[in-house]
Amino acid sequence: MEISATGRLEVRITAADVCKRVSVRHLNEGGGPGEKFTDTVGVLTSWDDGVLLITRKSGESVRILESSLVAGKVVPAAPARRRGPAASYEELAHVSSRAWRPVESERLGEWELRAAAGFTRRANSVLPIGDPGMPLDGALDAVRRWYGDRGLPAYIQTSTGAEGTQELLCAELERRGWVREVTAEMWIGGLAAVADRGEEAESGGVVMSREADDAWLARYQRKGVSEVALKVLGSGPSVWFATVPGASEGAAPAAIGRCVVDGRWAGFSAVEVDPGQRRRGLATTVMAALARRALDEGASAAWLQVENDNAGARALYAGMGFAAHHAHHHYREPAGPGAGRYGSP
Repeated sequence: MEISATGRLEVRITAADVCKRVSVRHLNEGGGPGEKFTDTVGVLTSWDDGVLLITRKSGESVRILESSLVAGKVVPAAPARRRGPAASYEELAHVSSRAWRPVESERLGEWELRAAAGFTRRANSVLPIGDPGMPLDGALDAVRRWYGDRGLPAYIQTSTGAEGTQELLCAELERRGWVREVTAEMWIGGLAAVADRGEEAESGGVVMSREADDAWLARYQRKGVSEVALKVLGSGPSVWFATVPGASEGAAPAAIGRCVVDGRWAGFSAVEVDPGQRRRGLATTVMAALARRALDEGASAAWLQVENDNAGARALYAGMGFAAHHAHHHYREPAGPGAGRYGSP
């Protein structure tokens, strides 16, 4: 907080600081004993009629009365990373998009509209990097029409928590009644640390393939995978599928995983383990095998996405040296059809 020469806290932000990252302290009227003040850090997305709206790194919007402010200042756009590869939000957004391609896409200015017959939100949502080339309300109308023509609900994938992310767009969508359905985080880390894990990867216990074969699909959480889904799964610059065979011939695999190599990046997804064989290190084994193949192709950094409520996966990835870079969210159009249609992002 800013402190004046007299030792008093000061509010050093104004409505002119909208779109900047700020730190504020304000009175907490609803707090319990000893909780008189609350500190909030995030992007100032609006300051209208005596009310501030601040969007935190998690995507949560906090409404603060101007009259309750005790102190405030503008802070750096994003904290410096202490470990792991350096990466911008825009670089990661493009890399992750290339690793999970839709079967159909169209540009709306600098936005990309993506569709894949409803297979996952990622492949059926707008990637809004840059300017749509028209006022926001017009862009949202165009988005709804485009997805409506395909019998799909309109989704927009936004991100928060790093320099260049879309806190302002999140606030504008919420103001217009769009509903945030899913939040996950993009984690990044060094690839070599992942490759060093998993002894079975070296002994040949993992089968590597360029395609998602029947055995791999038998363990994949989505059943009855369509041709469209297979196209999405197989999309990306250099795609690898890993399988740890089941205990008996014809049994579903004990574990699977997918990796897309794209320049210096290796992106991991669909790491799944037979529930009866968890806590045996099989997820680590699969990721280590995939990481070794990615290293062979020249990659050095890794990324993956993990939902906020998946405590087991978060613990696993943290142990491999991954750390959160930013959060992303899927917003659904107001009262749109197909709410809850997709099982994961």
